[in-house]
Amino acid sequence: MNLSDSQTAGPLAPRPTAAEAVLGHLRAAIERGEYTVGDKLPSEAELCRTLEVSRPVLREALRALQTMGLTVSRTGRGTFVVACSVQDPTFGDYAAGDLLEARRHVEVPVAGYAALRRTPEHLDELSRLLDRMERETDTAAWAALDTLFHLNVAEAAQNPVFRRIIEEIRDALARQSAFLDERGGRRAHSDREHRAILAALADGSEHDARKAMSHHLDRVQAALTDIVRPGRADAPAEGGPRT
Repeated sequence: MNLSDSQTAGPLAPRPTAAEAVLGHLRAAIERGEYTVGDKLPSEAELCRTLEVSRPVLREALRALQTMGLTVSRTGRGTFVVACSVQDPTFGDYAAGDLLEARRHVEVPVAGYAALRRTPEHLDELSRLLDRMERETDTAAWAALDTLFHLNVAEAAQNPVFRRIIEEIRDALARQSAFLDERGGRRAHSDREHRAILAALADGSEHDARKAMSHHLDRVQAALTDIVRPGRADAPAEGGPRT
């Protein structure tokens, strides 16, 4: 079974990566009950042979399964199934639903304050970050710049408490950004949404800045929902991926 050249149906459908194909195969097997809670997945060597993929590709897919909460990796023992369906991905110390809920209460008003309080230096730094993001091709580096953008929006609000809060969730934000880029192809969309936020800040519009940040978080949630429950990306924004 060779998944390295898998392709979604339809001439205009985007071609999934090998890791996405492996992830889809293993996730479907778990959700169909081929592997049940408590079962150990085949060894990496066996899965690589069966699926005809390299070990780095397999490990990327296994990391995604763990982020989705379907499996857990136990050092020296292997990978075990811990859930039969995806409930809420986890990024570092925080579940996606908890992270998004908190971000709505923090980052939307922060964007409004930033529109009123930003300096030319803040705008210049945010613009430089976006320029770098749009040129960046490495997922991890782009995700790190993504977190810096949000951190600098908080900096522009000129309240050190806001910055401290974003700093606290910075690792989770980077993990989430990388996950959404790898699984959901979010990078170009996110760059455009960040540009809209910056434009609102430059205009000094509290209303537009709050609206742009809220739209950005809506799209993050929609992408997560589409990954967790494919075909339901148009679900209502409130409630997070756990609904």
